[in-house]
Amino acid sequence: MEFGDLLLGFSIAFTPTNLLFAFVGVLLGTIIGALPGIGPSAGVAVLLPVTFGMPPVTAMIMLAGIYYGAMYGGTITSVLINTPGESASVMTTLDGYQMALRGRAGAALGMAAIGSFIAGTISVVLLMIAAPPLADFAVTFGPPEYFALMVLGLTTLASLTGDSMLKGLLMAVVGLILGTIGIDLMLGAPRFTFDNVHLLDGLDFLPVAVGLFAIGELLYNLYRPVRAEPIKAKLSGLLPTRQDWRDARGGVARGTAIGFFVGMLPGAGATIASFLAYATEKRVSKRPEKFGTGTIEGVAAPESANNAASTGALIPLMALGIPGSGTTAVMLGALTLYGMQPGPLLMSTHPDVFWGLVASMYIGNVMLLILNLPLAPVFASILRVPYSILIPIIIGVALIGVYSFENSLFNVGVAVVFGGIGFVMRLYGYPPAPLVLALVLGPMLERALRQSLQMSLGSPEIFVTRPVSAVILAIAAAAVILPLVAWTRTRLAARALAS
Repeated sequence: MEFGDLLLGFSIAFTPTNLLFAFVGVLLGTIIGALPGIGPSAGVAVLLPVTFGMPPVTAMIMLAGIYYGAMYGGTITSVLINTPGESASVMTTLDGYQMALRGRAGAALGMAAIGSFIAGTISVVLLMIAAPPLADFAVTFGPPEYFALMVLGLTTLASLTGDSMLKGLLMAVVGLILGTIGIDLMLGAPRFTFDNVHLLDGLDFLPVAVGLFAIGELLYNLYRPVRAEPIKAKLSGLLPTRQDWRDARGGVARGTAIGFFVGMLPGAGATIASFLAYATEKRVSKRPEKFGTGTIEGVAAPESANNAASTGALIPLMALGIPGSGTTAVMLGALTLYGMQPGPLLMSTHPDVFWGLVASMYIGNVMLLILNLPLAPVFASILRVPYSILIPIIIGVALIGVYSFENSLFNVGVAVVFGGIGFVMRLYGYPPAPLVLALVLGPMLERALRQSLQMSLGSPEIFVTRPVSAVILAIAAAAVILPLVAWTRTRLAARALAS
């Protein structure tokens, strides 16, 4: 990293247009995070069509703002109505809601905002330091190494998304199959198009993502609505006391470190980071028995962790082209829609996008702090809008965006069909992220595989004789086998106890 790169980033981020869309992103992200059940993945998918026509750097600034803005937005519902806006805020409910019941909702929301700001800022510094050297190393990769990276991205996300590894892997296979639809890039022959001219270019990422993530999730929330009467949070008492700071400063520091490094692991994400941060804080605390009764560190640690994880997840996305979460899987597809190849060459071929995004995250975290301290009660009032009114409006906006992408009613039909599929998947616990990720990575994986086999005259040994690809494939195999072994041991132990 050179200082000039960061100056380039700030010169881009401080343009009026990019400042405006950074603000719009964090504002919408906070609102989306505050709506129970929607979450950052659905939010980014719904608003992705809005970014078409924007310069790629402006679009990515807005989408990233939605991502880390939603990390804080989920705190509002966790504290005020004991309902996490998204899964990464589950741990915040344990102590945040108890603080609200004791009249300290303001302090809980204030500490979450300040902790998220500190964690986000430190994580951006770490992103700036870690991503370029990782990308420089990955530039030396050839087709076999790219193939191994694609396999790693698929296996880790599929095995760590959702409650069932098998369901995740199944969805990844379905995504790979859907990715083969269209013209074979090497032979020029149509595949699985059923003589439909709309399928010659394959299934577009956008309608599939909007259908699975946004429409499917919203239909599920109509089917099983989550409503509660929010506790009112007044502006007074939003700033933590000195004792709060003494109790929470260690949690903020440990949560930031845990969140950033867990976020870097493909497939781990903010949810796992917040769980680990809360468990760690309880383990090192001098008063572990107080956790779950309204301790300030029980709010600070997971909130710092989930915000740091959202930044850490951008490292494998920007440097290697591997998403670190379901939301970055959607952002990976967005990069391809803007005509950019995610991965090691992104920083050298599009430095304005990478460094503009990094600089905008400094600014966005300041915006979040300014927004969330005084406006938390305003955001909470959105919860009073009936879901029966709110959700149809969001679905309508999403479908208009899908249509405007290519002025295609066929894409609208695809979004509606995948919305129904997404609803059924949500109902039965099948995660959508592996499917969408496989749909995006599938063509790249196939291309790298076929190029590698051409290089080796058809011999698959090329994947294990090249050290880097062999190591990556070994890690990918472990990502599948180790959870399977743990699952088998659990089942055997349960049977032994039952008998």
